Amino acid sequence: MHMPEPGPPHANLARLAGTWRGDETLFPSPWSPEERTATGAFTARMGCDGLWLLSDYEESRDGAVFFRGHGVYGWDAARARYTMYWVDSMGGHPAETLGDWQDDVLTFSNQGAHGHGRYVYELDGADRYVFRILSSRDGEAWSPMMEGRYRRV
Repeated sequence: MHMPEPGPPHANLARLAGTWRGDETLFPSPWSPEERTATGAFTARMGCDGLWLLSDYEESRDGAVFFRGHGVYGWDAARARYTMYWVDSMGGHPAETLGDWQDDVLTFSNQGAHGHGRYVYELDGADRYVFRILSSRDGEAWSPMMEGRYRRV
């Protein structure tokens, strides 16, 4: 059996590998009516012979970890799309979320019981990126849920 090898799409994912820290804004949502701030930290590495980006995340507020998540990101060559699977301390079950990479921006989108979600990673050089989560009831009008600005450490 021929084993797959990493290619250019995996090199794009590898741009997110490393340790990142930054400030976050959490916008009013069904989970919290007021805007809040937090500190976020991602630690990500390429795993499984360079085919998957494995990411761990912690959000801290007032000096204590409030939220944790784990992401697995890959490339589906048959569909020519990026894939994301995410589990976190809110307890939901992972669903496949598909994405595309254009220039320095990786955007994933999905639809579920609570509406539509969009997850945007916008790289700024090799040592910075902005991550945004947006939500929509109808898939047309989008509202920001979270924005984080991270630096590689």
